[in-house]
Amino acid sequence: MTIGITGPERKVPRQSAVVGLIVAAAVIGICLIPLWLASDFLVDWLWFSSIGYLQVFWTTIGAKAVVFLAVWTGTAVILWLNGWLALRFARRPSTQLVAASVWSAAGNAPPDLLALVRDRLPWPRWIAGGAALLALLVASAEVGNWGVFLRFVYQLPYGADDPLYNKDIGFYLFSLPAYILIKNWMMLALVLSALFAAAIYWVHGDIEYDIHRRSMSPTVIAHCSALLGLLFAVKAWSYFLDRYLLLYGDNGVVVGASYTDVHMGLPALWLMIGLSVIAALAAWANLRVRTYRLPAAAFLLVVIGSFVLSGVVPVLFRQFFVRPSELELERPYIERNIALTRQAYNLDRIAAKPFAAEQKLSSKTLDANKATIDNIRLWDWQPLSDTYAQLQEIRTYYKFHHLDVDRYWLDGAYQSVMISARELGASLLPPNAQTWVNRHVLFTHGNGAVMSPVTRKSTEGLPLLYLRDIPPVADGGPKIHEPRIYYGERSDDYVIVKGSTPEFDYPKGKDNVYAAYDGTGGVPIGAMVWRGLFAYYFNDPNLLLSSYVTADSRIMIRRNIGERVQTIAPFLRLDHDPYLVISNGRMFWMQDAYTVSSYFPSAQPAQDQDLNYIRNSVKVTVDAYNGTVDFYLMDTGDPIAATWRRIFPDLFKPFSVMPADLQRHIRYPEDLFLIQAQLYQSYHMEAADVFYNREDLWQFPRQPGGGGVATMAPYYIIMRLPGEPQAEFFLMLPMVPSRRDNMIAWLAARCDEPDYGKLIVYEFPKEKLVYGPFQIEARINQSTEISQQITLWNQMGSRVIRGANLLVIPIENSILYVTPLYLRAEHGHLPELKRVIAAYGEHVVMKETLDEALSALFTEPGAVQPVSSTKEKMPVTRPSESQAREALDRYNQAVERLKSGDWKGFGTQFDAMRELLEEMNRRSTGH
Repeated sequence: MTIGITGPERKVPRQSAVVGLIVAAAVIGICLIPLWLASDFLVDWLWFSSIGYLQVFWTTIGAKAVVFLAVWTGTAVILWLNGWLALRFARRPSTQLVAASVWSAAGNAPPDLLALVRDRLPWPRWIAGGAALLALLVASAEVGNWGVFLRFVYQLPYGADDPLYNKDIGFYLFSLPAYILIKNWMMLALVLSALFAAAIYWVHGDIEYDIHRRSMSPTVIAHCSALLGLLFAVKAWSYFLDRYLLLYGDNGVVVGASYTDVHMGLPALWLMIGLSVIAALAAWANLRVRTYRLPAAAFLLVVIGSFVLSGVVPVLFRQFFVRPSELELERPYIERNIALTRQAYNLDRIAAKPFAAEQKLSSKTLDANKATIDNIRLWDWQPLSDTYAQLQEIRTYYKFHHLDVDRYWLDGAYQSVMISARELGASLLPPNAQTWVNRHVLFTHGNGAVMSPVTRKSTEGLPLLYLRDIPPVADGGPKIHEPRIYYGERSDDYVIVKGSTPEFDYPKGKDNVYAAYDGTGGVPIGAMVWRGLFAYYFNDPNLLLSSYVTADSRIMIRRNIGERVQTIAPFLRLDHDPYLVISNGRMFWMQDAYTVSSYFPSAQPAQDQDLNYIRNSVKVTVDAYNGTVDFYLMDTGDPIAATWRRIFPDLFKPFSVMPADLQRHIRYPEDLFLIQAQLYQSYHMEAADVFYNREDLWQFPRQPGGGGVATMAPYYIIMRLPGEPQAEFFLMLPMVPSRRDNMIAWLAARCDEPDYGKLIVYEFPKEKLVYGPFQIEARINQSTEISQQITLWNQMGSRVIRGANLLVIPIENSILYVTPLYLRAEHGHLPELKRVIAAYGEHVVMKETLDEALSALFTEPGAVQPVSSTKEKMPVTRPSESQAREALDRYNQAVERLKSGDWKGFGTQFDAMRELLEEMNRRSTGH
């Protein structure tokens, strides 16, 4: 007998409860998005207010809001309209009653999901919500293009026309990018509308697509035909815009519109415009016919026409008609490319001058160019960085991020110096000291800077420090009255100042010195509401709970100078190397900023850069203590910078109002110079025939580096140009012919007012051989004396470090080559400048100092040992026995030092022995 136990039937979870949970989660997520956006908005508003650029903030926010609302409204209306039409004209099948929710009963099948969705959903609200959500995604993606539309609205003319369409170049810089964005948005909106409507039709059964049946109702065909016609109309406009995009083509011979583009591509685009219009009309005609064939024919007409007219025909035309007479046919288009590329990068303003490359240097010539000789850079950044780190970082949490070359008037002399800021990295504190208080309240700022001349060294081979220690000590360098660095290249975390406890200032013996911030930097955070805002923004409750935060406290955010400048002016492209300037006792960062575009017609794009137009129109200064940011407009003739100035009238200041002392420290930026130099390798050739054949192609010199061969980099130098009355600060780079190592020219950019920004190229006679850096390096390596000495040092447990650049020094109409040589212990990190190698003509010498090397190169024998007017020779003084004994003694001591591992002592004894032997040789030979 079986006993049955029955009870209440288990309830299946209600579908409405599941839907409710999903809806609740979606609502919470949607509510968090405005909260996140509100926190970003408020933080940005407070920050822009604190630095005095509130007008920039509101203009940017307004532009973003207008773009967002316009795109969202347009997309939402288009999607909703198509969804509403699809719902209205979709089939209306009879309503099916859904059975009980218990499916387990025998013979009952699960309900049809599509039928459930079709019959139960409130379709008007879902269509409106879906359209709004998709439009939100589209608008969010487009809002980043706010700058393109602002430039379009406020654009200024360029002042020159392109030679093909005779349109002002400003059209290409400002209007064309906006038109392309609008066209792309229209295409996207139409495609999304088709998918949106198709989904509704599919749910309602107007579209069937399964293994057994594929069909569309006449209503769907009509709707799709209308959208397809609009798509073809937009495509016709796209082909119209493609006419202008021919100016950005590159067929390997011509950048810009080529002969094929003008004579085949342009007519083909007009034909494609006509075909697209015909296809649009055919698609709209299908609203009455409602068949598959007409839209399919229209689609094939455009696709096949595009393949033939834009693909096959131009290729055949170029292959069989253009290539046999390519130079003759492409000559005018090559000339356009040359002219417009030179214009886009200001290469047409480079003054070309001849350089005789004479061999007439003498000691008198060197004396006449003392300013050049006294500023030959012997300290490369890498060895000097290691030396600074060992001598001046003081504590592990201080760091010299980067070394920069600048010039100062010191002791009445124009001197080139290396300078670096001593920044503090709280992340470098010991692990057990990585507390919130230490990182954000106590260790808040760096202190001071280190400066040294580029040429001089101590007797130990170390740099002479013009600025050193904490607090900064000026020993020949500019004094620093405010040494604290709250804003710099390493500063990447927020800090609290004016708290309840003083901040760590610098170490002093066994104790620390503390100081309180008394500047104007930072955002007030005393009110509880602002503390809560920043606690949410940084996800850091300590800001809300800490007793160190007082009513007077301020929070410093965006302390990295690159991030700081980019947040204010995201439309500017920044140079990779901001540099420190000491002016009137304060420290400032100088940041070069560029206006760029990739829409300059027929201009060669820069290598590995998304641009074909660039200007260094803006200089930015950042106060290292207060964080004050000032933008100075350098190039008023740049239409892009002038347009931005119309948009943000309170952002840019005239360069003339920059403090005079800061003006003396502007320099030509290295990134811009490198781009111009790379392009000038080809575009110094202005004749189309020469350019086509690449007859006079240049390249950057090669030099040993990194265990192999590296490309020479530009370098800053003080020198006096031929024919100029005084020395100036330059950025320069030699050039060599393609696949050759002899020097052909050198390019220089002037950095001093009133000639700032002028570029000069000095070209050597092509019939004369002038050694290039790689060839001089080969001669250095072939020198027996130099190679033996380097081998000996390397065998003694030391490491020889060659200079990063073999410096090419133009003096008068001659070239001098100089490179330093450093010595570092095998397991040490303190490089010492031990030798200077100089080369001139066929001679290469290595001496302890630059003066000794130049003396060895240019001392005239007759001046050292005058010859008597009589035929009787002067008696020759023989070396004494004591000198021989002393030399032997020095040799024995050197061997003892070598055996004991005293490398420094060995070097001292070895050098002393060499000096004695040289003196004995002079006495024995009489000169």
